[in-house]
Amino acid sequence: MAAHQVRQGIFFMVAAVGFFSAMDACMKQLTVQYGPMQITALRALFAWPLIVGWLLATGRVQHLLNARWSLHLLRAVLGIVMLAAFVFSIRTLALADAYAIFFAAPLLITLLSVWFLKEKVHLRQWVAIAVGMAAVLWMLKPEGNQLLSLGALAALLSALCYAISAVTVSVLARTDNSGNMVFWLMSMIGLGAGALAWPDWVPLSADYLPWMLALGLTGAIGQVCITEAFRLAPASVIAPFEYTALIWGLGFDWLLWQHVPGWSLLIGATVIMGSGLYLLAQQRH
Repeated sequence: MAAHQVRQGIFFMVAAVGFFSAMDACMKQLTVQYGPMQITALRALFAWPLIVGWLLATGRVQHLLNARWSLHLLRAVLGIVMLAAFVFSIRTLALADAYAIFFAAPLLITLLSVWFLKEKVHLRQWVAIAVGMAAVLWMLKPEGNQLLSLGALAALLSALCYAISAVTVSVLARTDNSGNMVFWLMSMIGLGAGALAWPDWVPLSADYLPWMLALGLTGAIGQVCITEAFRLAPASVIAPFEYTALIWGLGFDWLLWQHVPGWSLLIGATVIMGSGLYLLAQQRH
């Protein structure tokens, strides 16, 4: 794989994390009024027109039917569970706290890439992964029963679904273009989550419309960026850049909810980011 493709993949990953963090802040605002599954549906439905516009502008519409439907359906199921679980978690957790648990996802991606993508991981990288996973657990230990709370468990479930979905993107990229992956993911999530949320659907309020529009815009741009990232670069290279979400999470927590994190979160997150950066350095070496 060419070096410039790897650099482009890293750029798209960093951009995706920023947009997804803004999207998460919008979803947390909406949890006051709406349930997790309805927010999941709204996230896809408000992004869908923007995705279609992107497809038309880039001439990718003609490829939409050339798809591996089984993998697209798997990604949609994973996407619904991932988003609904994460929305459930941020109902009770601060964004930075939820991200701290979700930081297990890049480590899981690296682990899954060994078995499914046949990417090579050396002994030193295994040590870095182990240290990072230990730090995820230690971060929550000072809080007593945090790991057993429903919010924390939901964040862990979301991280696992995300890791599996990220690996399927790398597999799909061998046959499907990025337009296919983004369009069918948003379409299937919108329809599937909408059907599941319909029995308890809460009428949309004009007071929350700006948050919904921002949710769709940031989600659509983030989805395009992350699909491009995994298409251009190996999963084990770009995964560590997920950790930049902590900076965004801390910023949104302070700006919107005046939440200040504890030292255990900051120290543990620093260890995890160090593990991720070490994985990146080993991969480059």
